[in-house]
Order: sequence, then C-alpha cells, then structure tokens
Amino acid sequence: MTQTCLSHKQRLLVAGTLFGMFFGAGNLIFPVHLGQLAGRQFLPATIGFILTAVGIPILGVAAIGNTHSEGLQDLSRRVGRRYSYFFTCLLYLTIGPFFAIPRCATTSFTAGVRPLLGTQLSEQTMLFLFSLIFFALVFVFSIRPGSITLWIGKIINPLFLLFLGVLIVTALLHPSIAVSGAVPDASYQNGAFFSALSQGYETMDAIAGLAFGIVVVSVIRQMGVQEDSAIAKEVLHSGMLAGLLMAFIYLLTILIGVQSLGQLELSENGGIALSQIANYYLGRMGTWILAIAITFACLKTSIGLVTSCAETFVKLFPHALSYRAWAVVFTLFSLIVSNVGLSAIITYSVPVLMLIYPPAITLILLALVGNAFQHDKKVYVCVTICTWAASIFDFLAALPDEMQSALHLEPVIAVARQTLPLFDLNLGWILPSLVGLCIGLLRRRKEKSADHSHLPVFPIS
Repeated sequence: MTQTCLSHKQRLLVAGTLFGMFFGAGNLIFPVHLGQLAGRQFLPATIGFILTAVGIPILGVAAIGNTHSEGLQDLSRRVGRRYSYFFTCLLYLTIGPFFAIPRCATTSFTAGVRPLLGTQLSEQTMLFLFSLIFFALVFVFSIRPGSITLWIGKIINPLFLLFLGVLIVTALLHPSIAVSGAVPDASYQNGAFFSALSQGYETMDAIAGLAFGIVVVSVIRQMGVQEDSAIAKEVLHSGMLAGLLMAFIYLLTILIGVQSLGQLELSENGGIALSQIANYYLGRMGTWILAIAITFACLKTSIGLVTSCAETFVKLFPHALSYRAWAVVFTLFSLIVSNVGLSAIITYSVPVLMLIYPPAITLILLALVGNAFQHDKKVYVCVTICTWAASIFDFLAALPDEMQSALHLEPVIAVARQTLPLFDLNLGWILPSLVGLCIGLLRRRKEKSADHSHLPVFPIS
C-alpha cells in the first residue's frame, strides 16, 4: 500500500536499522580514547567528534535520498563515469578489507579476548590464531548469509548495548576522578574541538553513510513510501533520530573515558582503554561479557562488510570474479592486514581518511544543495578537483613521522602550511573547495550567458 509518509513506529524502525548499521563495537574505542585524551576539555572535543562522527554520516545518507541516487556510484557519477568507479572502489576498500574489516578482528582481540589469555604464547601468535578463526567464520557466513546474522543482530547486539548501559551507569555513578581534575593530553590543551574532528573521521561512518544510504531508501520504499521527495524527507527524519541516539551514546562513552583517568593511565588505543575500564568497574565477569559481546558484534559487522564489498565489486566488474571469489579475496586480505595490530591499523588509516574524507564531504554537501545549480556537472568537477588537490597535502601531513622523513616531505608540508588557511587544523581543504565552487559557478554562468546570446532574435511585428 502506497503512503505519503511513515508512521512514528516505522520511522523508529528505520532509525533503528540505520543505527544498527552505523554503530558497531569499533565505534566505542574512539570515543573512550578521546575522553582520555580530552580530559576536562571533553565538551568542545565531544562537539567536534559528533560533528564528523554523526553529523556528516547522517548528511551522507540524506544526500543519497535527496538526489534520488541508486547508491554511491550513481551519486559520484555526477562528477564523471570513471570517477564514479574510482571513488566507489576506494571507499568500499577503505570501509572493507583495507581498514574497517581488519579493525573488527583486532578490536575483538585487543578489547575482548587478549585480557583473558595467559602469556604462554606471544601476543603476535595469539593475534594470528584468533584472526584465523575469526575470518574463517566470517568467510563461511558471508558465502552462506542465513539466519546467523539475524540471530547475532537480534540477540548479541542488544546484549552488547545492555552491557554497555550497565558499564556506563556504573562508571558515571562511581567516577575515579572529577571531570574538572582530568588533565587533558598536550594535543587537547588548546583547540580540543579541532583535534577531535579527525578523531571522528576514524569511525569511517561518513564514507559508510554514502554506502548505507541506498539500503535505507530501499527499506522506506518497502514500507510503502514511493514518492522521491517524501523518501528524501523520511531519510532525513530517520537519520536525525539515529544521529541523536549515536550522539547520546558517544557523549556518555567519552565521559567514562574522562573519568577513568583517576585510576588508569592514558591507553595506547581505545580497545585497551575499553578493556581496562570494563575490568576496573565490573571485574573478571565484565571482561568475559565484553569479550563475548564485542567479538560477536564485530563478527556480524565483518560478515556484513565482506558481503557488501563482494556484492558491490561483482556489480562494478561483472566479468572479473564471482561473488565467492571476491569474498575469498577480501577475507584473506583482511586476515593479513589484521595481523599488524590495532594501533598500526589506526595509525595508517588516518592518512587515508584525511585524503578521502574532504572529497566525500564536498560530494555530500553538493548533493544536498545541488538544486541551487541544477546539479551542474561543471560545479561538481571543479569542487572535486580542488578538494582532492588540497586533501593530498592533508594525507602527506598525516603520514607517520618516519615516513615523512624517509620521503623528504617536510618542505612540501611546510609550503602547504604557509599557503593553506586552517591547514594545521586538518581543514586546509576548505578554501580550495570554495575556490572550486566559485570557478564552477562562474563557468556555469558563462556557459548559460553564451547559450542565451546565440538564441535567435525574432522581430516584433
């Protein structure tokens, strides 16, 4: 039955679906670690984190709905056909085998399983054995996606959120230090808002939002809403509901990170911090519950990502490999990457995210305001070229120091720092993007003027 809008119950169901796609166990490790870094500066840091970890992802979903696109490739085709292949592959590989899938395995190991194991084997050996079992299960279920993913989604995720709720309430009622006494890390003493923006990048949710948008649109259509403008409106409403829930959980999780500084040292990464906090407040039983819940939650996420990536690449390259072959490739590659460890994955994902986030953000914003210039391709192209040119410098500046030294990048980065406003705040791409927008709009206006000048003039009799 066709309807003009969703009921309140349906809207909540769509918001819950969107929340479930976005929020996995990995989304906890970054806010917990951010809380430890920010200390008493947690409020501006939280605002910055939520802006990039919640606001932009929801806008990404809304962009798919607003432009009536059939997915990321369709949306990025507004820049160009070849670009749509390049950008779709890059984004799916980033939220797939390059970083997000391996991070699921290492997060499970670091935050859940490692604290339960002894010292008979080296940590590297234990990680290898765990990841071998983890990805064997991922592969089996990704080529036979049956009721197991639904079972995990309906049982394990609620249990995980229940455990998280118990942990948050316990931590907030028994803080080990007052927020005002939590000393921020040197990088958060000043400009905590801007420092937290790149932390929000690390959730990868903005680029995931571009991939998830079509799923939400399909769900809304199945519920009976068929008119494009009504779908776009419902996508935004459901996205806002999901975003509010995510923002609320992020705020509380950041707070427990802040309040852990009275008893715990600043951790190397959020996985270690989450494990230490669970053990401190809930003891050995808390560690066991966290290990089970976080492993199954990450397993479900990994199965979904392998399935999504394999299906996407089959559509992009129909004559290359079969679905099963793509699943094998992505699973094996993820297994290899996962064994570099959680901290290394996070370290090397940051430069890549600094490279692709600005073009993703500008694509989202152009899609949302594109009616103002009739989604003219020239505007998309000019903004995209200028944004990529600037984001390359952000990529170089985010590389590890030893890599910068080895490649002699210091002079290049120094030039970028002198010429690009806000470069040290990881926002050096903003001015070039605005320049690209102006160039695109001027080209469009010039072309329209030329077209009008060639119109035939008929005498008035």
